[in-house]
Amino acid sequence: MTTDMASTSSIQPFVINISPSEFANLAEPPLLIDVRSKFEYEMFHAPGAINLSLPPLLIGMIPGLRRWLYPQWFRDLPKNESVVVICLTSHRSPIAAEYLVKAGFTKVFNISGGMMEWRQLGLETCTGK
Repeated sequence: MTTDMASTSSIQPFVINISPSEFANLAEPPLLIDVRSKFEYEMFHAPGAINLSLPPLLIGMIPGLRRWLYPQWFRDLPKNESVVVICLTSHRSPIAAEYLVKAGFTKVFNISGGMMEWRQLGLETCTGK
């Protein structure tokens, strides 16, 4: 049986859901983006998470606005680097994850249950910036 290269190269990236425990137990966790508001993020967030709220992320889809809405670290992020998104209840993060896939990111993960499940599991959180 032969494999048609055209069919294998047309496989589209997709979002992979992982639990807060799975993420917290990774030896070398990838970049974690918290897509909640700045206020929510400062109340509590996962260690190492960087805040980029969902509205600027989505509005930045408009090409002329990217450089004004996206922080430099996000604009410089390689599309093949693993990216994980989280929100409060796993409502906003799947939207952000799908956007990242459409924007060309190839390794996108969504933390199911969000920060609410994170806290219910007793995982470490941080406050402030």
